[in-house]
Amino acid sequence: MTASDNPPPAEEARLRDADAGTAPWRRFGPYLAERAWGTVREDYSPDGDAWDYFPFEHAAHRAFRWSEDGMAGMCDESQGVCLALALWNGQDPILKERMYGLTGTQGNHGEDVKDYWWFLDATPTASYLRWRYHYPQARFPYEDLLATNRARSRLDPEYELVDTGIFHDDRFWVVEVEWAKADPEDLRWHITVRNAGPDEATIDVLPTIWFRNLWTWGVDTNRPVITLGESATTLRADHHRLGTWLLRAETPAPAEALFCDNETNAAALWPGAQSPPYPKDGIGQHVVDGKATVNPAQQGTKAALRYHLTVPPGGQVELRLRFSNAAAAEATPEDFDAVLAARRREADEFYAARTPLDATEAEGQAMRQAFAGMIWSKQFFHYDVERWLAGDPGEPPPPESRKSGRNSGWFHLNNHDVISMPDPWEYPWYAAWDLAFHCVALAHIDPSFAKEQLILLGREWYMHPNGQLPAYEWSFDDVNPPVQAWAALRVFEIDRMATGEGDLAFLERMFHKLVLNFTWWVNRKDAEGLNVFEGGFLGLDNIGLFDRSKPLPVAGHLEQSDGTAWMAMYCLNLLEIALLLAAHDPVYEDVATKFFEHFTYIASAMGTQGLWNEEDGFFYDVLHLQDGSRLPIRATSMVGVVATFAVTTLKSDVLAKLPQFASRMNWFLANKPAFANCVAHIADPQMGAARLLSVVGPDHLRRVLTKVLDETRLLSPYGLRSLSRSHRDTPVTLDLGGLVSTLDYEPAESTNYLFGGNSNWRGPVWFPLNYLFIEALGRFHDSLGGGFTIEYPTGSGQQKNLDEVADDLARRLVSLFLPGPDGTRPVLGDQPLFQHNPNWAGLVPFHEYFHGDTGKGLGASHQTGWTGLVADLIADRRLGGRR
Repeated sequence: MTASDNPPPAEEARLRDADAGTAPWRRFGPYLAERAWGTVREDYSPDGDAWDYFPFEHAAHRAFRWSEDGMAGMCDESQGVCLALALWNGQDPILKERMYGLTGTQGNHGEDVKDYWWFLDATPTASYLRWRYHYPQARFPYEDLLATNRARSRLDPEYELVDTGIFHDDRFWVVEVEWAKADPEDLRWHITVRNAGPDEATIDVLPTIWFRNLWTWGVDTNRPVITLGESATTLRADHHRLGTWLLRAETPAPAEALFCDNETNAAALWPGAQSPPYPKDGIGQHVVDGKATVNPAQQGTKAALRYHLTVPPGGQVELRLRFSNAAAAEATPEDFDAVLAARRREADEFYAARTPLDATEAEGQAMRQAFAGMIWSKQFFHYDVERWLAGDPGEPPPPESRKSGRNSGWFHLNNHDVISMPDPWEYPWYAAWDLAFHCVALAHIDPSFAKEQLILLGREWYMHPNGQLPAYEWSFDDVNPPVQAWAALRVFEIDRMATGEGDLAFLERMFHKLVLNFTWWVNRKDAEGLNVFEGGFLGLDNIGLFDRSKPLPVAGHLEQSDGTAWMAMYCLNLLEIALLLAAHDPVYEDVATKFFEHFTYIASAMGTQGLWNEEDGFFYDVLHLQDGSRLPIRATSMVGVVATFAVTTLKSDVLAKLPQFASRMNWFLANKPAFANCVAHIADPQMGAARLLSVVGPDHLRRVLTKVLDETRLLSPYGLRSLSRSHRDTPVTLDLGGLVSTLDYEPAESTNYLFGGNSNWRGPVWFPLNYLFIEALGRFHDSLGGGFTIEYPTGSGQQKNLDEVADDLARRLVSLFLPGPDGTRPVLGDQPLFQHNPNWAGLVPFHEYFHGDTGKGLGASHQTGWTGLVADLIADRRLGGRR
């Protein structure tokens, strides 16, 4: 047997089998949301107030319509059967079945989860998963968290669970959950509960199984059932589609089987309403209040095994359960601990093969936890807009206002897939541009899933018939930056570097749909037909003087530097795809020419239409008023940096293989000299005669970088700020006939209410645009070479080439998650408990964004979507990438 004949490592073999359809390793996964309440899908209100229509207080009592939620949960890929953990510390007024957080209107900085949990490990097929949660032993301070945050202003920090003092003296439970698959339909569920406190304490642990409710809504009239199995600690779940499954305790500790139905306890919510005798909250009411709300006949559609545990200080209890289909249950099972140990070892092998040889232990840990969070954030997402608008048979009809309200123009959209979510609690719904960044990181561990996700948004039941991609659940009509073509190229590249093969069929599928989307942009977002675009907020929420997703407060329109630059980048990305495809099919040479020429039109317009400010040497948005006057919004921000992203090089060997494209390009440059300034000829011995295509030419690049790489402006110790720190002392102010708007530097949470105030682009460090800027510097370096240097940081007197600058920026981003010289991690802020307590050591969160000066994590606390790009910055070194 040769080296090439050696069998692949276990997890890679599982991925191959899953991709080939020979074994359903992806059938079960952590696809259960961590929040299903407060979502648009569950909102049937007349005013579109999703948070208030289905608040947290309803979640324990009320059956969900579109998806389920739970802690450390697993479910099948259609979410027919669900498993999750429930806990009770003997003090709380409710069973702990889901994470608690504030809504967009309750929190002083928007929605905000208050529990602490971490995704410690995961393999792409979910053959091994590890999760950790810290559960207070005292009564969870629901009322205090709500009241205190409501009383705080936008200028105050958020009031967090740790601020209540509930973790003093380590009086909490360390709860760890591991899942290990013996085979695709035979799962081991390992639960460890450790008393971190100084005194003996008691806890109830309830591994729970239930069926998603489809019968109430008329979706599926077949009603499944859970009954007691062959022993007092075996639960049998029979489903007409999924078959028979058993949840069996393999721990000798005594457990009590409890049953109820996954149906709404209407009487607990609405006076005078009728409820079934054993409703959704029946197990919780029985455990907490001793009520007779569990079915004595021991059957239902929801059931749990209740373990009542008393644990000494520092002691722990381990629970072992097996979830398997009937066929696997009858087979001789593999030893529980042997399965768990094998999957742990195989997870180590899988990530060792993706960790750079020069990576520190802390880097390897950060990379692995980032990947783990992304796998845990894959969720089943179901939303049939047409049915949502019309309502369900037998249910009250939705209000008439819905027919012309939110998402009413997307009646074709019918989503029923496992999708990578930005954050499993704060953003349990996909977002188009977030997803593109997720796929870049995911391509390192599961390229097939990454490619499938990118293709998914272009499918006819997602993409609008007019070519628009759905933005996100709260408003599919909103516009995100068009980064899908860039992501497709990056995923293609990562896959090719890892396997030696490029998936051209994937690129071709993406290209056809993205051409439709590109045409939508051209037809809908170029108000005057001048190749200057007004994309709206473009994912940057509150970065400008105005809410860019709404009409201006004055007559006119905003010509967006970033919107136009995104379109220039889109042209180049589609050009690159077309050239890759043309090398195998000359038909694509024609369309490559189209995107080459269109790029020059857009790039030229950024100069001729006033987006480039020659005096300042930077790109700005321009307010085009009705009287024809133009006012530049002179903010040094990421809006002006996006122009640097539009860059690529046409290498001589590519041009030699595509003579028709090369001939047409040369004719265009000779006969359309007004547009030729976007195309620079490069004479490099290693590259031959090549052409640099960029919005920002070398001279302008120096001027832009002087501002971007200035530590008093955009450059922070942890990457690039989204808005210059200089605007703290010199805010941008615009007076439009008495209407005064001001933009100043805010390095932490937002102090305004734009977009709910739950994110801030007025100073903090955000991963996605930092990542694109790093990549752009690398592309410029490829063309301009090591002889092109820039002072870095500005004013330091040190000259660096662009590759060295890119490497240092990547290092700054990664350092957010690593212990510094004093042992503290910037992401954890100044909280001593997180930084120094051994029970919290090594527990790294991946936040939505980061304080512009200190690096403290802010916003959503599990944004392991685009913040997961930190894993790419580390893993790419193993592939020989630039970082």
